[in-house]
Amino acid sequence: MKKFAAIALATSALCLATPSQAWGPIGHRVTAEIAEHNISGRTRAEIAEILGQEGLPEASTWPDEERSNPDLFWQETASPFHYVTLPHGVAAEDLQHPPEGDAATALEQFTAVLRDDNATREDKALALRFIVHLVADLHQPLHAGNGTDRGGNDVIVDWFDTQTNLHWVWDEGMILRQQLSYSEYAARIEPRISPEEVIAWWDADPATWITESTELRDRIYPATGPEAGMGTQESPVFIRYRYHWDWIATVEHRMAQSGVRLAAYLDWVFADGQSAED
Repeated sequence: MKKFAAIALATSALCLATPSQAWGPIGHRVTAEIAEHNISGRTRAEIAEILGQEGLPEASTWPDEERSNPDLFWQETASPFHYVTLPHGVAAEDLQHPPEGDAATALEQFTAVLRDDNATREDKALALRFIVHLVADLHQPLHAGNGTDRGGNDVIVDWFDTQTNLHWVWDEGMILRQQLSYSEYAARIEPRISPEEVIAWWDADPATWITESTELRDRIYPATGPEAGMGTQESPVFIRYRYHWDWIATVEHRMAQSGVRLAAYLDWVFADGQSAED
């Protein structure tokens, strides 16, 4: 754990600006369940050597579950690891990483740990759990924030008579309305993924995922959009059945894609002949 405490420098003010967790437990586990069905036999064996009997769905939520851990790593260092910030018009290839790091730099760092023959099993377990989590994070559109509203956390909405924010609606609100467990949800989504889609989505490049998320991000703000400064506690935006109908298929599409991409990424990480510099 101490090894990672030096990865990034974070301040308490930055922690307050951190977006909430992506997808929520169900969304993360759906992604991991789909990935677990698509990884290669070699990858499965590599994961078992690191995690033992712990499956990817269980591992997927661990970085969020540890956020109340008082250790400095969780309270400061790891806080920025769940999101990236791209202002309007900035391409993923031009992403500017802050000194404290972000989801993209964390993914690189944890990948290097998995490929390090000298890393301990404990460090590899931490790295693997984060990778499983971060691939899903980067597929949630509001985890590629525009830098103006904390990834939609500052956009207050009235969601079926509950005041919350747009980020939570995408993390959990629309998913929870389906009233499915993660295994039921994965069993519902996965059969709809065609072989052609698996081939088309089999992309281990985070820039692809971030580009897709930013393109979606700029379309999902309700009604007047983020520039209007809408959605305050005094005047929340009311979103109901139509918003859910408009976007739930996209939520499920992104969970499906992130499951396939997680399998692609893990297969790439554990591939023969790869080094941390590749």
